[in-house]
Amino acid sequence: MTARHPPLLPQQIAPVDDRQSALTALHLGGDPAVLFGYFMDLREESDRALAGLPPAGGKPYPYGRCEEITRDLFARLSQRLAQPAGPVERALRAFVEGGGVLHSVWGVLRGQYFQNALQIGALYVDVSNDTVVVTKPKVEILPVAESGLVPVRDLDHFRQTAERYWGATLYANHLAPTLAPLLPVLSVSPGRLAPGLQSACDYMIALMCRDRFEQAERWLETGPAPPADLAGACLPAIPADLRPLTGQPRLEAVAACRRAREGACWADPDWRTARVLDYLRLMRGPGG
Repeated sequence: MTARHPPLLPQQIAPVDDRQSALTALHLGGDPAVLFGYFMDLREESDRALAGLPPAGGKPYPYGRCEEITRDLFARLSQRLAQPAGPVERALRAFVEGGGVLHSVWGVLRGQYFQNALQIGALYVDVSNDTVVVTKPKVEILPVAESGLVPVRDLDHFRQTAERYWGATLYANHLAPTLAPLLPVLSVSPGRLAPGLQSACDYMIALMCRDRFEQAERWLETGPAPPADLAGACLPAIPADLRPLTGQPRLEAVAACRRAREGACWADPDWRTARVLDYLRLMRGPGG
C-alpha cells in the first residue's frame, strides 16, 4: 500500500517522486547552463523593476528581498509560459502540461534563514540567492534533495529561525488579540522600522490553522508579553477595534484562539480572509 502524505500547505516543497524525477529528466535534463541563463535573464528583468525598493534591514537592494524578487520573477515566468517562446519556455510548458510541479516554495534553508524559491519538479531554483550574502550568484539551481530547504515544522521552528536570521526578540501578540490565532508572534528586529506580527505568509497562516490554533494558543499563554514601553509605542498605531478591550490582553489573545477553534474558523476561508484584511488595516495604521 502506498503511504499517504498529508496535503501540502501553500508554498510547501512537494515530495520528489518517480514521476517528477522522470518529467524533470525528460524536459529539463539538457544543458544546465541554458536553464541557468534563462533564469538569470528573468532575474535581470526583476532587478530593473525592483531596484528602487527601500533598504531592508538597513541594507540596500537586493538584501532581504527574496520574497519580492521571487514573486516578481514567478509572475513573469507564468506570463511567459502562457505563450512560450524559445526552447526553455517550450520545455517548461511541456513539463507542466505533462504533470510537472512548478510553484513557489518557502521554508528554512540549511538551518540558517527563511528563503523563497521555485520548485520545478526535482529541481530547486533559487532566483534570489544573493539576498542574504549579496556576493553570491543571483541564481542557484540544485536537485531538491541537495538544496537544504525544509518546511517550517512548527511555531518553535519558526521562532528559532527568526531569532537566528533576523536577530529578532520575540513576544506573544497581546497587542491585537483578534489576530493572535493566525499571527501569534510579535517580533522586534534590529534595523527594521517597526515591530511586526508574524507571520502573514500563506504557509504560516495555514500551519496555524492545521492544528486548530493549538500551538498559537500555547505561545500566547506562556510566551513573554511585550514590555510596557513597547506596547505603549505600538498600540496607538493599531486600529482601535483591533486593540485589547480589557486590562488582560494575554487572556484576550488566548480566548481568541479558543473561540476560533470552537467556531471551526480554521476551516473557514472567509474568516481567514477577514483576519488578513484586518492585518492589512493594521499595517496602514489607525486610520486605515
